[in-house]
Amino acid sequence: MDTFESKIVHINSNAKSIFEKLSNLENLRPILANIPQDKIKAEDIHLTADTCSFNVENMGEVGVKIVEREEYKCIKFASDKSPVEFNIWIQLVEKAPYDTKAKITFKADLPFMIKMFIKDKLANGLDQVADLLTKIQY
Repeated sequence: MDTFESKIVHINSNAKSIFEKLSNLENLRPILANIPQDKIKAEDIHLTADTCSFNVENMGEVGVKIVEREEYKCIKFASDKSPVEFNIWIQLVEKAPYDTKAKITFKADLPFMIKMFIKDKLANGLDQVADLLTKIQY
C-alpha cells in the first residue's frame, strides 16, 4: 500500500471545534464556492453527514465515506464509488487552546504506472487540502 502525507499545518482553533466541523461533511457546504469550477463543479458535489461524492473529469464518480471518528483526534475516510480503493485520515493534535496541528494521510494500492503519473499531483493536492483546513472558520 502506498502512503502519501501532507505537510503539517497549524490551525488557529481548538481540536474539538475542528473535529466537530470536519466530522459532519454537510458542514463543508460553504466551502464549495471556493473550489475551482474548472476542476469540479459545485453542483456535481453531493454531501451527506457521512459521505461526499463528485465527478472527476476522465475518472467518473469518486466518493468518500467516514468510517471512524476518534473524538477530537482523527477522522478516517474510505473510498466509496471509486475506481481505486483508498483511505484518508485527518489527524489533529492540539498543542494549545488555539493551536492545533493537522496532517492528512492518504493510503492506496496504486498500480505502478498510475503512481508514477499522479505521485507529485497527489502530494501537492494533499498539501493544498491541508492549507484549506487552515482557512475554514471553526
